[in-house]
Amino acid sequence: MPQHKSAAKRVRQTEKKRASNRLHRSRMRTMMKNLRSTESKDEAGSLLNDVKAYLDRLASKRIIHKNKAANYKSELERHVNAL
Repeated sequence: MPQHKSAAKRVRQTEKKRASNRLHRSRMRTMMKNLRSTESKDEAGSLLNDVKAYLDRLASKRIIHKNKAANYKSELERHVNAL
């Protein structure tokens, strides 16, 4: 248990951020999984734009590192081009 008011506040903030980050990471993984499982190149192209925009948003909010977002986008782009 936190002994100080500020420590208790940090615990509350951390729990809140953890829940938010888990939600965003889960959504990101689901979107990427849906894109990888798509067989149609047209559908994959439209999904790719959505996923790339979401990855950029997460990187700008520092939920994931900008280089991690770039790596994911590159990998997904190669997947779509291979269809």
